This record gives sequence, structure tokens and C-alpha cells, in this order.
Amino acid sequence: MNQWFKKHKILIKRATIYVVMTLSVFMTVSFIIFFILGYRFNSDDGRIEQYSFLQFGTSPSGATVNVDGVEIGAKTPNKTTVKPGQHQFTMARDGYETWKKTVYLKPGVITWLNYALLVPKQLKVEAVSNYTSIYLSLASPEGHYMIVQKTADNPVFDLADLSSDTVKSRVLTIPTSAYSAGTNSVFKITKWDYGGRYVLIDHTYDGKQEWLVMDTQDANLTKNITRTFNIVVSSIGFSGTGGNQFYALNQTDIRKLDLSGSTISKPLVLNVTSFDVSKSNVVTYIGNNPDVAGAQVAGIYRDGDNVVHVLRTTAVKGANLHIATAHYYNADYVVISDGKKVDILSGSYPNTISDNSTSMKVIASYMMVQDVQIISFSPIGQYVLTQAGTNFASYDLEYQNLSQSTIEGTGSSVKLEWLDDNYVWSDRGDNLVIREFDGANSHTINAVVIGQDATMTHNGKYIYSINKLNAGYQLQRVLMINS
Repeated sequence: MNQWFKKHKILIKRATIYVVMTLSVFMTVSFIIFFILGYRFNSDDGRIEQYSFLQFGTSPSGATVNVDGVEIGAKTPNKTTVKPGQHQFTMARDGYETWKKTVYLKPGVITWLNYALLVPKQLKVEAVSNYTSIYLSLASPEGHYMIVQKTADNPVFDLADLSSDTVKSRVLTIPTSAYSAGTNSVFKITKWDYGGRYVLIDHTYDGKQEWLVMDTQDANLTKNITRTFNIVVSSIGFSGTGGNQFYALNQTDIRKLDLSGSTISKPLVLNVTSFDVSKSNVVTYIGNNPDVAGAQVAGIYRDGDNVVHVLRTTAVKGANLHIATAHYYNADYVVISDGKKVDILSGSYPNTISDNSTSMKVIASYMMVQDVQIISFSPIGQYVLTQAGTNFASYDLEYQNLSQSTIEGTGSSVKLEWLDDNYVWSDRGDNLVIREFDGANSHTINAVVIGQDATMTHNGKYIYSINKLNAGYQLQRVLMINS
């Protein structure tokens, strides 16, 4: 009997230990999971609630971070958790202006504040190249190059390589055999391909127009697109990055051109008034509504589609439509403006054999104070930017936030351009001003010539721009990272 009792007691003891160990493991794993999900004990009210996650980053790094006036410890880049709600954030580093922003945080959501550009308190402008005259300038994607056109009547260009601290320039001259001779010639650099090697040039002469594509690695390889296909082209855009394929507007039809094989497609889209080609090689266009004179349609076309996909139709004469598209985190987005109203659509593009535009749904709508003039997506597609005069709005696709702001200064309104994935720039009032996508943290960098281009190098070290001197012009730069 005693032997049985001892064995039974041992079994109970073992079972108790196993239960305690299992519960301990369960509680530990549960605690870890809840901690990872952001749940914290709020000492203010004695409750457990889900906090928000934050990731901080600055250019340059090494900035201290304050949340509601309290320093969080480690310098940027770093991360922390904060109670959900509205908070004031600052990031500061010696020698730089303090970055400030008020952000509303949602529980359990990661908020990325890793895009802050810290602007030096002392901005020094350094001349890189000097010119007696400048007609146009155009920066390549990623800020690797700046091409400068000195005069309108001479196809000679200066290509500045901005990829290193020592800027090297070389002259590109289009051979006379590549373009048609005539009086009153005007050459105009218009667009880089997304690969940053080829440049489209609009050449007008004797009341005629032709398009050239220049290889910046060897200008002698410049090709005359118009002469090759013997068609009238009013506007053109690159298809891909090889410098051989294009979408072109021939009269009112969009066609695809292939220089490598000298082939031209049948009309792909009819009754078009304007079009653009996105980085993901999707054609967006505005066209005439065939059913109502003076009314418009907005649609998209992708290479290989059997039909055109009309996403918006107006029945009102004089309607003011704009359209743009982007691909962001495995989803397709289209923004369409109709007068003051802006709609953002998401989903999958209609398939290649049907015009099922219902596959894209409106996910956000907002109104501008006046008719929209310009719409665009940020380089990676996260933000939608709509501009109407000096007023602009940005919609954050990731956080579903709408922000509205204005371009300060005097003079005529100017187009906002993207400086990087999160910042835009303007040159209103002869000053280069940068600001975040939502208008926050605005800074005047230096004096510039309105209408010339500006760019920031891929590493964020320099901002390049064009300015007028007492005698001539200069390509200049400002050092943004002192160490």
C-alpha cells in the first residue's frame, strides 16, 4: 500500500511540474507575441493596450530623437514604440536645422519616419561649371547626370557626371547627318529614359517637327525617329530602357515604334489628345469622347492588350481630365482628376481581352480648391501628388492620409517636381525650395533660374541646380551632408 502511495505521489508531482512548465512556456510565448504585436502596460491608467511602432532615420544619420519633448535614447537610425494618438516628433543634430513633425499614430501599425533630410544651418553654394548662356537643363533619373543645353539653335550639349564628388563634364554634339537642315532650327531636350542613358530631343525647323534620340554615351549614335518612320509625331515617350522602343502620338493615334527593326505598329489607341508612359511601361492617355463632341475620356493601355481600357468618360464639353498610374507593393493604382475632383483607384488592371474597368475600385476621393492642372506619383509610387496653381495635395497610399498645402513665394505658379521618394522641390520666386510630400519641413536652399532643372544625388550628399550670375550662368551645388 505504501509503495502504491509513493508511486502515485511521484506521478502527481511530475504532472504538476509538467503543467507548470507548460503554462510557463505558454505564458512566455504569449508575452513575447503580445510584445511583438505592440502591447504594453500603460502606467497612466493601469491598462494593457496596443502601442504603435516607429522607425526613425535621417540623412545624415546620428540625430537625436524626441517624442513629445522626451529623448528616446539611441541616435538615428533607431526605433521605438509609442502610445497611439497624436505626437510631436523632432530629430536634431549639431549643425543642422531641427526636423519637426506632428503625426497621428494608429495602434499596431509601423510608421516610417526614416526619410528626414536634415538641412545644414550654413548652406554653401559651390560653382561646378560656368556657361555664357543656358537654354535648358535636364537631370537624369537618380541624379547621376545633368545635361545642359547652352543655346536653342545648336545641338551641342554639356553632360555633367554627378555620380562622384569630382564632377566631370564632356561635350555631346549631334552630327549634322542625324537631323534635317533648315532655317529657324530649335533643338529642345525633353526627356530621359528611365535607365538614364538616352535623351529625346524635339527639333523644329521651317515649321516642321522631328524627333531625335541621343545616346549620351556616344552622341554620334543619335537616331532620327521621324525620318526612320516617315510619320508625323507630335509627342513621344520611351518604352523600356533600351533607347529603341517608343510610344508616339501620330496625328490622334498612339503607335509603338521600334528603331532596332524599323517597325511601326497599327494604331493602338484612337482619338488621343495627350498621353504619358509610366515607369512600369503603362500608357495613360486623355482622348476625345466619340459620342459627345468636346467631351473627354481617360484610359490606359499596356503592351499586348487587345483592347483599350477606358476608366473615365465625361459627357460635359470642356471637361478637364488628367490621369496617371503607378505600381506600389504588388498593387496597381490609377489617379484620375475631373475638374476639382480627384479619385484614386486600386486593384488589377483590366485584362488583355476585355474592357472590364470594374476591376479597379475607387479607394479614395478628395476635392481641390480649383481645377487640377498636374498629377503625378512619387518615384516609388507611395504618394499621389495633385497640383492646382499654388495649391497642392498629397495622398499617402500606405497610411491613407490626405495632406494639403501651398507653394509659398511670389510670381507665377510652378510645377512641383520630385527630389527623391519623399521630397518635392519648386523654384517659385527664383529660389529652390524643398519640402516633404505633405508640405512639412520646407527649406530654401539657394537662388536658381526659374524653369531649369534641379536634382539630388542618389546618396543625398549634394543638391545641384542652375543659377544666373552677373555674367553668364553656373551649374552649382550645395553640400547637404557635412560629414
